[in-house]
Amino acid sequence: DPHFPITRLLALENTHTGKVIPQEYMLRARRLVDKHGLKLHLDGARVFNAVIATGLSAEELCRPFDSVSICFSKGLGTPIGSVLVGSKKFIARAHRWRKMVGGGMRQAGIIAAAMDHALDHHIDRLADDHANARDLWEGLHDLPGIRLEPQHTNMVYVNFESAGTAKHVSDTLRAQGILTSSAQRMRLVTHLNISPADVERTISAFAAALKR
Repeated sequence: DPHFPITRLLALENTHTGKVIPQEYMLRARRLVDKHGLKLHLDGARVFNAVIATGLSAEELCRPFDSVSICFSKGLGTPIGSVLVGSKKFIARAHRWRKMVGGGMRQAGIIAAAMDHALDHHIDRLADDHANARDLWEGLHDLPGIRLEPQHTNMVYVNFESAGTAKHVSDTLRAQGILTSSAQRMRLVTHLNISPADVERTISAFAAALKR
């Protein structure tokens, strides 16, 4: 149909909304794209969370894909920075496209240095983020007026019974320096700068807000 683009790429994300996508699913996707002559890309913004959660290596998780993008400013805690991974031929093309659209940066070594530090020091500690998220989930689970989705890595999703309750809780937390959205489905994310004490303070603030 000339009204629609011709599919050339399937892109998947791992983790997705904090959930680890099973590796068997990724292998099935690989077989699917091979059958149809497509490429397979991984949005691996939080792939190292999947590494910690599964015990599989990054190489193994990324192996089914033709290309992978990895963000370093989320769980790995750098101020800025991402990498694109692929074959030498693919990266050579990416360099050309980057040049064509003006995406190059000068003196980017300081960014790379922070990313290099994160690879050495911030991967294993992602387990702390997962533990903090689990503690947060357990602390919020029995509070009235909310329903929690299952927690897998470093994200906790809170569903409120009403939009009014969501706004009230968000406003109450903001007054205590805890910033969240006021959406009826609220996402809470643990990271390098969140401590167990922060988790306890958040649980207490939720409890106080939901009692009113």
